[in-house]
Amino acid sequence: MSTPIGSGPTPSPTEIPADELAAASSVPESQGRLIWRRFIGNKVAVASIIILLVIILFSFSAIGIGPISGWWKFGFKELNPQMNGGDPTLSLVPQFLGGDGVSLGEHPFGQDRIGKDYFAMTMRGIQNSALVMVVLGLIATVLGVVVGAVAGYYRGMVDAVLMRITDVFIVIPALVIGSVVGQWFGSLGAPVLAIMLGFFSWMGIARLVRGEFLSLREREFVEAARVAGASDARIIFKHILPNAMGVVIVSATLIMASAILLETALSFLGYGIRSPDVSLGLLISSNQSAFQTRPWLFWWPGAFIVSLALLVNFVGDGLRDAFDPRHRRFKLSKMRETQPEPELEREP
Repeated sequence: MSTPIGSGPTPSPTEIPADELAAASSVPESQGRLIWRRFIGNKVAVASIIILLVIILFSFSAIGIGPISGWWKFGFKELNPQMNGGDPTLSLVPQFLGGDGVSLGEHPFGQDRIGKDYFAMTMRGIQNSALVMVVLGLIATVLGVVVGAVAGYYRGMVDAVLMRITDVFIVIPALVIGSVVGQWFGSLGAPVLAIMLGFFSWMGIARLVRGEFLSLREREFVEAARVAGASDARIIFKHILPNAMGVVIVSATLIMASAILLETALSFLGYGIRSPDVSLGLLISSNQSAFQTRPWLFWWPGAFIVSLALLVNFVGDGLRDAFDPRHRRFKLSKMRETQPEPELEREP
């Protein structure tokens, strides 16, 4: 007599393979966790954000900020007697290789022509670049999200008016707008300059957010929110915007990278941060005449300008890949390595 299907002894947990238990007990991961796993899987992006944070924290801890002093003994405004002709005292060659050993010396980055410590000045320039990057990025992102969300959600006349205003600003080169803003507000310091530049840097992200809202506003969950009586503001900020955060975050990082280069260019041209404060672009501009005789005055600020911009761009690329649902570099097959392929039963 044949045994009915489904009858028979139930296998004990010890008889079930461990991989089948893991597959049966697995819970689908949330979208946020998948994004985090994709970003962590991007080694270049993770290394970039770590190095970026180390550089910024190092600059603030070295010379301090405001009334808080740092561990470095010289200030960026302090005049000192020139030592060794202002040459850098940084040594990275060990003694067993014929060098002076690994040491910073009194002035590791050298001194400028009037005796100021170039290490402290470079750290101050990094501080201002980081401050402009964050403040400008936040203001431009907030304004761009608001304008793009309103235009994409309401469409019609509202969309037409807001996009025409956006087109007027977007056709003017950023350097031209920055020069006018810097001429008026550059002498007031990096925070004020960053705030004013942020008011003229929102156009690109506004167009991207508008496109996302035009697509998302037709989805079923938006219609359900309208039927439930949700207000327009609640639908925009509680239902649609969270689904567009990928575009917002990626665009914000790209704006921050552009902010570093914009501030550097304005300071180099004399329309950005002014003396006695310091920026990386101003350091290069102030020492143009010493390019042949003391090239290290260009090496340090130039190296940090390129490094900061590249690191922020690498982080932005990693975020873009993490938020992109069509991402291919992150292999989902690794998450299912413990799940065996089902075997088809063969009839006798």
